Amino acid sequence: MKNESANLAIVSNNTFEASKSVNLHHYDISSALQTTLEFDKLVNIFSNKIQNLIPHNGFVYENDEFALEIKKGIVTKHSCTYALKVEEMQLGSLKIMRRQRFDDEEIKLLENLLCSLIYPLKNATLFNQALKMAYTDPLTKTNNRAAFNDSLDREIKLANRNSCHLSVIFFDLDHFKQVNDDYGHECGDIALSAAANCIKEALRGSDIVFRYGGEEFVILLSNTNLDAAKAIAERIRQSIENHTIAYGMKILKLTASMGISALRGNDTNESLIQRADNAMYRAKDNGRNQVQIESTALLA
Repeated sequence: MKNESANLAIVSNNTFEASKSVNLHHYDISSALQTTLEFDKLVNIFSNKIQNLIPHNGFVYENDEFALEIKKGIVTKHSCTYALKVEEMQLGSLKIMRRQRFDDEEIKLLENLLCSLIYPLKNATLFNQALKMAYTDPLTKTNNRAAFNDSLDREIKLANRNSCHLSVIFFDLDHFKQVNDDYGHECGDIALSAAANCIKEALRGSDIVFRYGGEEFVILLSNTNLDAAKAIAERIRQSIENHTIAYGMKILKLTASMGISALRGNDTNESLIQRADNAMYRAKDNGRNQVQIESTALLA
């Protein structure tokens, strides 16, 4: 029979912490957990530190707020699962797994040891929440320009290291200034949010969208060549064209122009983006509401 303590909230407060601290005095867990603010490292450190005390074959840590699922080891018949929480802050869930059933004393010890993980997880949560806010555009809930600069540098290095494709879609809403002028900036904000939602719904899990500035968006497509990127861009374009925005008693329709470039061996961040930007302006010059790829004359 599976021994699982489902959804048991470990809530730290002064009384609870004080009553358990005596059981932790000979374990070097708390100090080790103070060395990082990364969720994967925290859970791995915790697992390693308790291995001799509570032998186990694997764990799964999940955190919906940051879309995390961290796994190590193997899935087994028996497990203990805990929903971690402190001061009404959700810290994710941790499942400890092993082949043999956990006895009552081991479960009690595990729950005591989990107290040492609570505040490091809280610190990691606060840090990552702040980081997420710093890299998120508040209107469209997409990544912002600062996040793009960091991500582009990382994705180019990964693509070059692994000899993988990388494509970029540069995206601009057509006649957006007219939307603001005719209907006001509140309507313009609604239009931007709607366009961002159309983009996100059309993308794969590995794709990343950024608000580049104003009505411009840029999308990073890892392990994606020009043909595949064009298919994705066309899907986004059609989604936006078919979307209707109701603002008051008015109905608005949007379109977008898009340009695509693919990474070359000698590319810099700037050259990759410049080719996508040039292709996007060619889409506008050719009548808007279309997708253009970088000029074949420029391809190596």
